[in-house]
This record gives sequence, structure tokens and C-alpha cells, in this order.
Amino acid sequence: MTKSEILNINSYDRQKSDIRVKSMAGTMVNDSPNSSTGCFDSARNYLDRFEYRIGYGSHHIAVLKMGISLLETFDLYIRKCRRRRRRSKRGTCLEKDEDKDDAKSDRLSSISFRIQDLVWGIRRRLDCGASDHRGIKCELNKIGENINLFFETDIKELDIISLLLYYSLEDLQLVMDFTDSISVNLKRLSSYCKFHAYEALRTVLETLQEKLMFLKSFARFATLQRVEGQPLIDLLGHVEVVAVNAVSLAFTFWFQRRNEKVRDEMQFEISQLIHKMIDPVDPQVREIYTHVLEASKLSKSSDTLAVKENRHLLVEFIDYLLQSIMGIISECYTSFLDAVKDQMLKLIEGVRFLSVLLSLEQGKFDELNDAMIDLIGVAVSDAGIVTFSLSANEMKEGLCKDTDLALSNLLQELQLIIAEAAHVYPLTSSSSLSFPRTKELGSLDFLLETLEELVSSTADSIAFPNDQIRTILEDLVFLRFVLGNIVEQCNRDEKLQALWSRIMKVAYSAELKIDSALLGDKCEPCLDAVARDVHLMKIEAEEVYGCIRYDGETQRVTKTTINMPSQVTAPISTEALVGLNDEVESIIDRLVRGSRQLDIIAIVGMPGLGKTTLANTIYSDPTVECHFHIRAWCCFSQAYTKHSLLVQILCSIDCESHIQYLDNNEDDMADKLRKLLKRNRYLIVLDDVWDIVGWDSLKHSLPDDCNGSRILLTSRFQKLSLLIKPDSEPHHLRPLTDNESCELLQKKLFAKKDCPPTFSKVVLNIAKYCKGLPLAVVLVAGILAITKQDCWEEVVRHLTSSIYVDNEHCMKTLEQSYNYLPDYLKPCLLYFGAFQEDRDIPVRKLLCLWISEGFVQKTEGKSLEDVADDYLMDLIGRSLVMAAQQRSLGGIKTCRIHDLVHEFCVKKAKEERFLQILHGDNLLTFTGPCDPHRLVVYPSTRRGPKKSRLFFPHLCSLLFSDCTYTELDIISRKVLSSKLLRVLDCRNDPWSRADFPSEVVFLVHLRYLNITSDRGEIPSAIANLSRLETFVVGGPLTSYFLPNTIWNIKTLRHLVVSASLGGFIFPINSLEGSPDLEHLDTLTLSIWNPSRDLQKILTKLPSIRRLRCVGDSNGASAGILVLDYLSRLESLKMRFLIGYEFEFPLNLRKLTLIDNNQPWSIISAIGKLHNLVVLKLCRVSFLGKKWEMEEGEFSNLRFLKLSGLNIRCWTASSDNFSCLEKLVLHQCYDLEEVPSCLGETLTLGMIEVKLCHESTVNSVKQIQQEQIDLGNKGLKIIIKQEIG
Repeated sequence: MTKSEILNINSYDRQKSDIRVKSMAGTMVNDSPNSSTGCFDSARNYLDRFEYRIGYGSHHIAVLKMGISLLETFDLYIRKCRRRRRRSKRGTCLEKDEDKDDAKSDRLSSISFRIQDLVWGIRRRLDCGASDHRGIKCELNKIGENINLFFETDIKELDIISLLLYYSLEDLQLVMDFTDSISVNLKRLSSYCKFHAYEALRTVLETLQEKLMFLKSFARFATLQRVEGQPLIDLLGHVEVVAVNAVSLAFTFWFQRRNEKVRDEMQFEISQLIHKMIDPVDPQVREIYTHVLEASKLSKSSDTLAVKENRHLLVEFIDYLLQSIMGIISECYTSFLDAVKDQMLKLIEGVRFLSVLLSLEQGKFDELNDAMIDLIGVAVSDAGIVTFSLSANEMKEGLCKDTDLALSNLLQELQLIIAEAAHVYPLTSSSSLSFPRTKELGSLDFLLETLEELVSSTADSIAFPNDQIRTILEDLVFLRFVLGNIVEQCNRDEKLQALWSRIMKVAYSAELKIDSALLGDKCEPCLDAVARDVHLMKIEAEEVYGCIRYDGETQRVTKTTINMPSQVTAPISTEALVGLNDEVESIIDRLVRGSRQLDIIAIVGMPGLGKTTLANTIYSDPTVECHFHIRAWCCFSQAYTKHSLLVQILCSIDCESHIQYLDNNEDDMADKLRKLLKRNRYLIVLDDVWDIVGWDSLKHSLPDDCNGSRILLTSRFQKLSLLIKPDSEPHHLRPLTDNESCELLQKKLFAKKDCPPTFSKVVLNIAKYCKGLPLAVVLVAGILAITKQDCWEEVVRHLTSSIYVDNEHCMKTLEQSYNYLPDYLKPCLLYFGAFQEDRDIPVRKLLCLWISEGFVQKTEGKSLEDVADDYLMDLIGRSLVMAAQQRSLGGIKTCRIHDLVHEFCVKKAKEERFLQILHGDNLLTFTGPCDPHRLVVYPSTRRGPKKSRLFFPHLCSLLFSDCTYTELDIISRKVLSSKLLRVLDCRNDPWSRADFPSEVVFLVHLRYLNITSDRGEIPSAIANLSRLETFVVGGPLTSYFLPNTIWNIKTLRHLVVSASLGGFIFPINSLEGSPDLEHLDTLTLSIWNPSRDLQKILTKLPSIRRLRCVGDSNGASAGILVLDYLSRLESLKMRFLIGYEFEFPLNLRKLTLIDNNQPWSIISAIGKLHNLVVLKLCRVSFLGKKWEMEEGEFSNLRFLKLSGLNIRCWTASSDNFSCLEKLVLHQCYDLEEVPSCLGETLTLGMIEVKLCHESTVNSVKQIQQEQIDLGNKGLKIIIKQEIG
């Protein structure tokens, strides 16, 4: 078939107008495929068994199966044509001579028989052919050649297109069967193209398959809506013409797939077929579609029973309408007129709501009356008419009158349906622009950076006039100054809060318009509006700020003027303390023993962990009661004054009413308390302390008579006890174990009775959900107490933290912690909601995300990473975040939050419009806001491709939390990837097959990008991302080739390949003349010729702090790698750099060597690195049986790991280990013993031994005994000699 034959199909003007179509009114078609395909199924099954039997030849057999599948589609069509021909006595659309017609029919019969004979013959040839590998391969090739020959002769000669002139399927079911068969083949061809990296062809094949399914869905929708007569005839005829053209192109491509010219032609032909015959661009095609939709509205009322039973057909059609709308607007939405933008968002929201309604569970859907169901059908038809009338060019200039009127009427229909269906499914979303209510200044700072770049550009751009940009910049700088000065006060001043909101609304709107303009929109009118709005806001801010700045001191002191609680009582021990006996004994021991000086013991931990209950148990313990002359209890919380604290303590001591102290002077009460405590051994419990101010107000009333008095303090802030007494060690309260949680739950449920054996397992499972939090146990017990016992198992199945997090007390506790945070920490905490529950969160990833989101404020003398780390440590110190894993160099490697805190973060983030969580299962049913600022997609429970018809044009952050981005279909990925994105984290399973997402290179505002790719080349268009700071790639490959353009991304801070053996390969040929990457902090580097390439590359990276180099695992060379000029390098990891010596920078603090095969003789150079504190020697990094450490080496080493070395003898002196804190020995099978001088190292805290010689284990035990003899009882020994 020639190219012109396909392109001229569009002139095939209504030649099928006489086709007779069976009336389908009142009945629905059977969707099952035709079953008369025995020979094809038999052949495929035989090939599967044959492949399994011989164990090879999978490629040749896969090719055969593809050929068989295409033959099956062709055979299906001509058999159905002949069958339909026999039923009809009338001629087709063009009258032909009867003899010639019969000859054509005989020709079809002959071809059908030959196809089946060819397929049946596969088994005969393989059964009778050779049995050896070479012979079988030869037979498989011959069968493939025969199929190709059949295509070149019979099929091409017949010309399937010409069959349209003689035959027609005339039947909806026959058309659907044929379309389904083609669709299956297109999917297989697409997979073939993916495997062979024919990406452009693959894309058009996938698109064609989707479009065929749209036509199928359209035809089924028309039948369901009782469309009859000519409109349905025209639609079915059109679908058949498209399908026949599609199968012809599929045949041509497959049987000439090795011809590059043919592949290029097929890509063009398929694109033309989609554009001219499927998309409603051609007036004739649009007329066919519109006539069907108009007829669906004019037909008599649809059969609501049929609609209820087949509403999935409407959902399918709506899905394709949404896909069509988004295909138009996703490319150029930012260039639309504002009025059109708003209409499009409302259209998407309304049409998506129709899909949600139709997808409701049956009981809910039955609540809709017949009139509503009919209205939904009409709205779907109107949505189709409007959708097929839209054009991107028109929306840029403004909709034509007819389209605008139809769209307005449709939006009214949709609003009516939304209102009428509110009792079934209320919709609360809004398409108007909103912004997070959290105090985020980072977004404004990013906008200022953008404006500064535009002002400093050399040329005065027409799109961005310098004078206008400079004016906007100056006004925004002032507004930023105002916000920075009122941030601490506006939470307590409604007037300032309102000012903050108005400024941020103007700033977000300005950012949106300017960022959109940078994408190429027409921006002159929008810049005029931005300049006007910003200037008016500046005038208002000057007036308000001028009025309030003089009483700022008054605003600040009002925080401490809080009324005293109405009642002050000593705590009553009402909660059962279960477990934690070790904690009680440890703290009591510190209270009644130890120093005679006044000491402070702090119990710290997150909210709900039971700090107060534990303190109360200790306070009431008989030993404590007997030991102290005076005991008193004082609760701080946030609302306190010095007066209220003194009243609580005095009332606790003398058991008097607080009323007598109401009018007392603070100084008088402080003096009275000091006199009462003087010369008495006292215990004062200060519960729920929030800051140092309260302690400072009391400390002068707490005398130290060197008689063993104690202060027991509870707080969620770890650093507080250190501020009060720097040399004190806080007591970190641990969570309950599962068994302890179960014991507490049983006590709450059954009091003193035993738990019935039938419920013991259920109770244990429930206890596990409480994650060791006593407060959670108590709250869950409250739920179970009002639940019938035979329903407890049901509770187990549905139990999550949300069951108990809504408890008022629990939520208030967390709300207090949140409100007490500085405003710059609030978004940092809420961001934890983006990660799934019960997951360790990599700290470096978290900090990079915070920076890219704009949460981290610049601090003079500190890097952004260091400031972000301070933020994290602050949250950890407040017991809102928990450290999960420590780094060997110090600091936190991973962190996590408790389920309660996570649930709070998710709820609060939604409330503050900060973050929207979307589960993968809800991609099609989500009816939330159309303009979330940040979106996180949680995993789906279903496998296979996912569709999303969500459009979020203002989205700035998109994160997939352990979710497979590449499972989304092409349209979904394109639409979700808003062009205003700053953060895109679509990292998947590192071993999944995933292409580099082509849409990413158009996201010019990206600052953080984390993807998975199994393609080794990063596209040169990555340079479009001129603001990119963090770029992380995961996948199955070990090397990713960076383009020459990478040097143009001057903002890069982190370039990381997550695979342990992976790295980036920099282009060497473009080094000269390329700019340095001055801000690059972290790099994973793959190098093939280290001596030549490494130093050339590293000279371009003057700020590198963390570097991982991976060489060629199969190569070996020689030379010296000079790295001593990297003055900022702190952490270095070298792997597979075999045969090289190194000159390391003197400031290096952490060094990891793996698979380098170095002799022990060169390790002295490492020993002389006086700043080195962590050394890891792994997997034959050094070869040889003996390591002799010389005097003076490794003087500051704190962490040493030896793993996978063949060392036998290791000698050292005590000065080699003067600072060593941890030693790890792993799989050093030949090592006889560790140096005995380790017994003299008083800093040693842990030795870990795994899979080493028994003599090594014995020597470690001897070291432990020596340490005990020296008084170091804290040395921890971990020995593991078995795998698993």
C-alpha cells in the first residue's frame, strides 16, 4: 500500500452511507471476542510448549508469534467480511459487476484457507525438522520467511484497503472485535519498539492504540444512548475505515521493520492517520462525531436500566473526553487568556465529577433518580460536542461565539448536577487560585532571584522590559522586608495576619504570571497587572507596617502574660504503668543515689509517650517518698507565668488552696518557697517544660544544700536539660514493646481479670498498631470499650492511626507542639506528610527537598545544607522527629516520625493547603482542589498502567512516594507534570525499566529532579533546567552519560546516581572553555580512564564536599591520582581504581575504599591524614596478610571498619587508637586477633564482629575484659558468627 493511498482515504466521502446497521435499542452488545480462532491459539500454545522443551530460541519464537497475531487479525477481518456478505443480498456502497464480485469473494476464501494452512503448518515443520540447535533455528527462520513471503505476495497484492469498496462489517459487534484485535497487535508492536529503542515510533503506536479504543468507546456510548440511523451508520463506517488503515500500517511496519526508511514513513503515516481521521481536526470527522452526539440528545429517553448496568461505558467515554481536553490544554495552557483558563479548569472539574458519579458503588448510585441519570447522559453528550470544538489556537485568542456559548451552557449543566448530587457525593473543590497558609517565604525568595536574573541580563528584552522588572523587584523587596519583620508577631495579631495573607496572595499571583511568562507566554499585559498589584500592595503595607512597628516590644512581651489555671492540683496516679520497669528503676537510682549536689534529671520524648505517667509513678514510689523530705509537683505546659508556677509548688507542699495565693506578690512567694526548701532534701517535678524562661524564674528559689535534692523534669525538648545543666544526661524514654502494649491494653479492657484466650491474638494485633505509644493504647482501648467483642476482629482489619488520632486530647497535644514551632520550621515538619508512614526517611534527600522547596533560609557563613541540618536537629530536639540511623561520621543518616505525628502532618498540611495526598487508586476518582501547590501520590494497590485525568496547572511540587511514575500512561505523565514544577520526585524501583521522561526537559523551573531511567544517555536538553540544584538518577545501569550542556547548569549542587556501582560519566571533550560547576557539593562519578579524566573533571568542581568515584571493574592501570587540591572535600569513596596510588586532601574526614587491590605498604599516606575520623576498608581494598600500623598514624580516627579483607596479622600501638570509638570487623576470615592495645583505648564504645575467625572473637572478648578492669563498663560487644 502506498503512502498516497492512506492519505487519500480522507476523501472517501460518505461512500458507506448505505450500510445497514442492526438496531441495538434496548440491548447491549456482547464484548467477548470471536471464538473461531482455533488454529491461531493452537499455534501459539504449541510454540510456548516448544520453547519450554528446547530451552532456547525465545527471540525467534516471539517474532513468529507476532506474525501469527497479525495474520489472525487479517483473517478475522476477511472472514467477517465474507460472513456479512453472505447475509446481505444488497450490494455495497459501490455497485460492481457480479462476476467480478464473486471472484473477489473466492480470492478472499483462498487467502483465508492459505493463512490457516500456513499457521497449522508451523507445528508440522517443527515436529519433522531438525532436533539440534542449529537445525531448529534454521526451521524457525524458514517459517518466518514464509510468513514474510505471504505478506509480500498475497496480502500486499490483495490490498486490504480495497476491501472497503466491496464489503462492510455493518455490525457493531463485528467492528468492536476487529478493533480489539488491532489494539492487541498495536500494544505488542509498541513493546517491540520499546525493546529496540524506536521511541518516536513507539509513541505514535501507543497513541494510535489509545485512539482506537476511544473510537470503540464512542460507538458503544452511542449505542447505549440509543443513537440509530444515519449518525450511527456514519460512525461505524468511519471506525471501520480507521481500523482497516491501522491494520494495514501495522502489517507494513512489522514485515519491513528492519528497513529504517519504512520505519520513518510509518511514523509519519500513523501520525497523519491520527491527525486527519481520528482527532476532530478535519471538519468531516468533527461533523460525524457531532451528529452522533446531537442524535444522542434528541433520541427518546435512554434506558436507565441499561445505563445503570453499563455505566462503565459512559466512564470510558468520559475518560477519553478528559484525555482529549488535556491533550489540548497541557501543551499551551499557560498561554491561554485568563478567562479561558478558568473555564477550562471548571470544565475538567465538572466532567471529572461525572466520571466519579458514574463510578460510585451501586448503592450510592441507586440514590440518583432517572431524571438525574438522563441529565448526566445529556451532559456527557454536550461535553463531547464542546470538546470536539476546542482548538488550542482559538483558546489563545479567545473562544468563538458558538463554542463559548456551548461551553457556558455546559458549565451551567455541570454545576446543576454537582448541586443536585450533593447528597450522594458532595464536591467542595474550587478552581480559584489559592496558596499555602503556612508562613513560607521561600517562594517569594525564588521570585526575587528570578527578577534579579532578569534585571541583570545584558539585553533589554521586549518580553521583560528592564524598567518594569526593576520596579516590580524593588516593591517586592520591600514587601519581603515587611514579612520578615512581622513573621513572629502576626500569629498573635489579626491585623498583621490579614496583611501577611494579602501580601502572599499578591506574591503568589505575581510568581505564577512571571514564571508562566518565562515559558514563552505573552507577558506584557500580565506584567502591567503584576506591577500595578504589587505597587498597590506596597502602599498598603507601608501604612500598616508604619502603624505597628513602634509597639513591637509590647507585642513581644504579651506572650508571657497568661492567666493562671483555675485549679492547681497534685497529679493523681490514674494511669496504669505497664512495662518500663527498667526505666523506673534507672531513674529512681539517679534520684536517691549519686552526687549530693542538686541534680536535674530530665525525661524527654515525643508527645504521648508517657513521660508524665512515668514521672508520676516515680513520684509516688515508696522509696522516693521515704527518701525525700519534701515533694512537689508543678506543670508548666505553654500557658504559664512565674506566679502560677510558684502557686502550684507551694500548694503541693503545704496542701493549701491556691486561692490564698491569688493576690500574693511573686517575690514574696519565691522567698517563701526558698525558705521551705532550705535544709530539706526535696524532689520537685517540673512537668511538660517548654522553654528555659520558666526555669530561670524558679531556679533562685531552689537552694542547693548538698543534701541530695533533685529536680525531675519532663519535656519534649532534648536540649532543654542541657541548657539548664550542661553536664546532665537526659533520659530518653523508649516506646513500649508489643508485649508491653498488649499488657497495658488488657489492663484497660479487662481490669484485673485475665484476657479470654479467644481474644488474646486479637488484642495483640491491636496492640501492635499502637506502635509503642501508651497514649495510643489508651485511646484504642476507649474505642474497643464501646465495641462488641465479637466485632474486635473487624476493628483489627480497619485499624489505622486515624482511628485514635482524632481524639481531642491527642490532637491538642500535637497542635500545641506545632503552634510552638518557629514559623520557618512549620513547613519542614508538615513536609514529613509527603513520606509514607513507618518509613525511614533519608536525611540528605529530605534536606535537599527542603532547600528546593524554599524552606531553608540563607544564613551568612553557613551552607544551605548546614542550615537545613540545623532545622532537622531542632525538630529532633523537640521530640517531633526521631533519629533512626546514625552516620559513621556523625549526624543523622535516616529519620522518621511516629504515626501520630504523621497523621497530624497529613491532616494539618491539607488544612493549610500546604500539601495534597493522593493515593494511586484514586487517580480517576479524585475530586479535590484543582490547584494544589504540592501533590504527593501514594502507591496503588493495583498493578498495570494507571490513568490520571487530573490537571493541576499551578502545581509546584510532585512527589511519588514509593509509587511507580512510569506506570502512568503517557497523557497522565504529561498532564501531571505541570510546567511550573520546582520539585519532581518520580523515583521508582531501581530495577524497573523506565525511559528518561521526555516531558521533564520542558520543566524549566525544576530545582529538584529524582528519576529512574534504564537509558544510559541523559539528553542534552537537560540544560533547559537552568535552575536545577539536585539531580538524582536511579536504575539498573552503572553508567549514565552526561551531555556537554551539563556545564551550563550553574546552579547544580548534587549530582547523584543511587546505584552503588553507578555513576555519571562527564563529557571530556568539552572541558576547555566550559564554565565550572562552582556550587556542586555532591557527586557520583564513573570514570574509565582515571589518570587522564579524573583530575580534568575535578578541577572544574572547586566546591565538592562529597565524592564517590567508580572505576572500571575489569580494568587495571597504574599511576598517581592527585586529589590534594580539593580543599573542601570531606568525604571520599573510591571503588575499582585498581593499581593507583592516591594523594588525598589533608582536610579529608571520611574515606571509604572498595575493590582497589592496593598493597598495605601505601596505607601510611592515609594514616598521616590528621583530620580523618572515619575509615572503611572493604572488599579487597588492600591485599596482603599483614598490616603494621606505624607510630603516630590515625591519631584522630573515631570509626574503623575492615570488611572482606584477607589480612591475617594486624599490629598497632595504643597511640593509633587514642580516639577510636567504634571498630567493625566483617568477613575477615583469616584475621587471627585484634591488636591488644585496644584494651587501653578508653574512648572505645563498641566493637562489632561478624563472620570472623574464632580467635578474633576471643581476642575481642579479652579486650572487653581489659576495658572492664580499667573501669569502662560501657563497652558494647556485638558478635554474629552465623549468616541470617
